[in-house]
Amino acid sequence: MMRWAVILVGLAMAGCTSVTPPEPQTRVKVIEANLPPAKAFTSTRPIPPARSNANISDDFLALHFALEGGTKLPVFTRFETPVTVRLTGSPTPSMQRDLTRLLSRLQREAGIDIRQISEGQANITIEAVSQSQIQRLLPQAACFVVPNASSFEEYRKDRRKRKSSWTALRSRERLGIFIPYDASPQEKRDCLHEELAQALGPLNDLYHLPDSVFNDDNIHTILTGFDMLILRTAYSPQLQSGMTREQVEAALPGILSRLNPRGDALPKQLVSATPREWINAVQKSLGPGPGTRTRIKAAEKAVQIGKAQGWTDHRRAYPHYILGRMAQFDNPREALQQYEIALQFLRSTPGTEIHQAYVTTQTAAFALAQGKGPEILPELDKAIAVMTRAENASQLATLLLLKSEALNQAGRPNQARSVRLDSLGWARYGFGSEVVVRSLMQEVAEAPSTNNRGG
Repeated sequence: MMRWAVILVGLAMAGCTSVTPPEPQTRVKVIEANLPPAKAFTSTRPIPPARSNANISDDFLALHFALEGGTKLPVFTRFETPVTVRLTGSPTPSMQRDLTRLLSRLQREAGIDIRQISEGQANITIEAVSQSQIQRLLPQAACFVVPNASSFEEYRKDRRKRKSSWTALRSRERLGIFIPYDASPQEKRDCLHEELAQALGPLNDLYHLPDSVFNDDNIHTILTGFDMLILRTAYSPQLQSGMTREQVEAALPGILSRLNPRGDALPKQLVSATPREWINAVQKSLGPGPGTRTRIKAAEKAVQIGKAQGWTDHRRAYPHYILGRMAQFDNPREALQQYEIALQFLRSTPGTEIHQAYVTTQTAAFALAQGKGPEILPELDKAIAVMTRAENASQLATLLLLKSEALNQAGRPNQARSVRLDSLGWARYGFGSEVVVRSLMQEVAEAPSTNNRGG
């Protein structure tokens, strides 16, 4: 049991979602046939943003008038007609189910006139391609969105032309989204949320946002209440493609007062910009490429920059979390110290419950290794509730598996078995069935033989 927990924690840390299926295939099929069915989320309960409209206005401008690398965009762009979406390539059934749910949310929560079509030219074409196809063009990308393309082949041919440049865009009419069909169901869903949101609205990511997918920390995996407000604002009648930053800024107070009246009653908070130097250090610390020592030094540099900035929010905690992950197996004591520092900042920052649950996923494994399972059950239950609401199946599977071990240590084996089965169902969605099967086979292979009793 504990070996299986370690495997899943390792997968969660590495963000691993696809593994080459093991041999022999007959054995794989037998194991998979005996697994509980993959679970799926059915209802979303977004939390409205709890910030001043003045802050949200600043965020809107920063999200829409720059690219992730810092390049400024000259004008505001969006779709000016009802939006059609087509799913092509080799999509899996889970992709269609998750797309249907997402389009329903965009219609209901963001007020966008958007629908799926099965044939003909669409405004947004989502093509399911292989991971290897994506990596050949963009080695660091899990998935991506581009302007003026309706197929992967069209983008491959034209990617160096002006038509493929976001800075040259003056209105949105035709975009392409490319998602790997051979990733886990959750990774495909996460790509749908982030890339479709960028196809419709913001092209930038901001590390200071605690409650948004428009943040490269990947803490949130589905569109949040804040994200839906940003998209609803982008499609307000008062805005249109071609408006300058100054024109959009002048219109935002009235739009946000109408869409988010409670935000007018909240005072504006001072939020400092995130220096490019800190972003570069964090990205280097996450790899891939540099050796561990280089990555550690980059994370330590991010810590120092955050300290010099006087931050006390989730940005101050993030590099400590990264340092904890890097020390997880080689220096457990150091990892726990880094996680505790991260938690100190997160506990004093409203709206960071998901961030804290990520840390719990790591620290709980240490507690279980020390036989403290009964003591951490309340903390695990809290994190499980948070990740359920966040619809993060990979983290949920890991937390449930850790809870199963904690229940075993508490002398409650029947409950432990039930929770373990739940974990497997969520793991099939979060990590993919291939990963689950391979992990179970590895667990069996590394378990001591019951027949080898010795003399």
